[in-house]
Amino acid sequence: MAEPPAGFAAVLRSLRTRAGLTQEELAGAAGLSPRAVSDLERGVVRVPHKDTVRLLADALRLTGPARDEFAAIARDRAGQDAAGETAAGARTLPRDVASFTGRGQELAALLDAAATTSSVVSIHAIGGMAGVGKTAFAIHAAHRLAELFPGGQIFLPLHGHTPGRQPVGPADALASLLMTVGVPAGQIPPSLEARMGLWRDRVASRQLLLILDDAAGSDQVRPLLPGSGGSLVLVTSRRRLTALEDARTISLDTLPPEEAAALLVRLAGRPGLSPADPAVAEITQLCGFLPLAIGMLARQLHHHPAWPPRERAAELGAAVNRLELLATENLSVAAAFDLSYAELSPDQQRLFRRIGLHPGGDIDGYATAALDGTGLTVARRRLEALYDRYLLSEPATGRYRMHDLIREHAREALTLLGGVRSLTGDYPGAARDLDQALIIHRDTGNRYGEVTTLNEEGNLSRARGDFGQAGTLHQQALDLARQIGSPLDEARALTGLGRCALAAGRTATDAAALRQALEIFERIGAAEAADVAAELRALPG
Repeated sequence: MAEPPAGFAAVLRSLRTRAGLTQEELAGAAGLSPRAVSDLERGVVRVPHKDTVRLLADALRLTGPARDEFAAIARDRAGQDAAGETAAGARTLPRDVASFTGRGQELAALLDAAATTSSVVSIHAIGGMAGVGKTAFAIHAAHRLAELFPGGQIFLPLHGHTPGRQPVGPADALASLLMTVGVPAGQIPPSLEARMGLWRDRVASRQLLLILDDAAGSDQVRPLLPGSGGSLVLVTSRRRLTALEDARTISLDTLPPEEAAALLVRLAGRPGLSPADPAVAEITQLCGFLPLAIGMLARQLHHHPAWPPRERAAELGAAVNRLELLATENLSVAAAFDLSYAELSPDQQRLFRRIGLHPGGDIDGYATAALDGTGLTVARRRLEALYDRYLLSEPATGRYRMHDLIREHAREALTLLGGVRSLTGDYPGAARDLDQALIIHRDTGNRYGEVTTLNEEGNLSRARGDFGQAGTLHQQALDLARQIGSPLDEARALTGLGRCALAAGRTATDAAALRQALEIFERIGAAEAADVAAELRALPG
């Protein structure tokens, strides 16, 4: 095999001719198709798969230095092509955001981990609630790390939560990745397994930085991971990717107050506006320190230079629904939350709405079971499902908390549910969610023989300011029940009104509503009469 012709195609053709084989005979001996051998010899396929090279070497009976040289020529062709592809199409990062603010601790940890990347693929799952800035963080980190990954930097959106789009399937995602590294569309194999093999082969020798943005789950991500080499993969998701093996987790929380203030001032671009301005602190707090919400308010201030920040803060604080004000062009915080809510099961959606009405800061499994009318095991499983989707946080073991803006979204979802039911003649049924959210404030015990660990004093104090919307919904349910002549729904709506009044400290109103409800329940022989009678007996005086 001394001084073979240059190029793998010429070398293969020369070796086949010396062996006295036709293309069909070589293909048969190697277990390949004649078309595959023809494409290799004509240069149609310039980079042979390593398994193909091994099969051809066996069929040509190459051993020792001749076999090594044959494999080396194939690798050299792959290396030349890989270098060209990297320069041409494997640097697809979106631009870094100049206004990126904060996240110093998380960024430092990621940079340190990336600097020690070895021959094992390093995977980092960047998670957090909608609007917390996961994609911005990943892109910013990738630009800081780009020099460490000369094999390319690729950004691939997976559309796990994109309005009007289905999540990208692994096969389609692999096709995009293969074309990004230079594989012609016509040479991409049809099956998922073949695409996985080709993708891993093409990037095996590269130090690649790959961002898989907005993943719907681990199953969508796993087929896209490189198999070897010193690559770094950053995966962003609204879910905790607990099934993604060997992934390090970076959970992004809302911004600390000082970083939130700095972001607002930076984006607003208002002369004289300082992070120390009281209006800035109030706006960022009312935005829940959420980057998406802060960015929207900041851009409103930037494009409306006549708006005083203190008046905007007052308007936001007085709003019945802050989410209506947190919108700009075709973006809104509510729409971002809608996508997370939509992927919940009906049972999970119901619990989400009811927790939104619960007036306490935290809730545990026992209170959730009472709130949702389920067993403790089911309640904990549903809490965990909301936690996995970053719709709840867990500040202490077994205790869950809902972000203020997500709480508003949950209540708005209940109001919308009521509106939909009113169109179908079943509006009173929407108020029943409210009953479950209120009833646990009557009795700190529960049906499982244990006492909840709710901070009732703090919860009831908050309730006095939070049940105006609940009372309004119950009143609407009452009006409709009377209009359609449904005594049962009328009594249930009166019960809800009474419980709202009690939670707000209006005992007289509570008693009057409950007495009316009791009269109706007793008249129609409803089982709820006993519960309402017990509640009336428990009232002071």
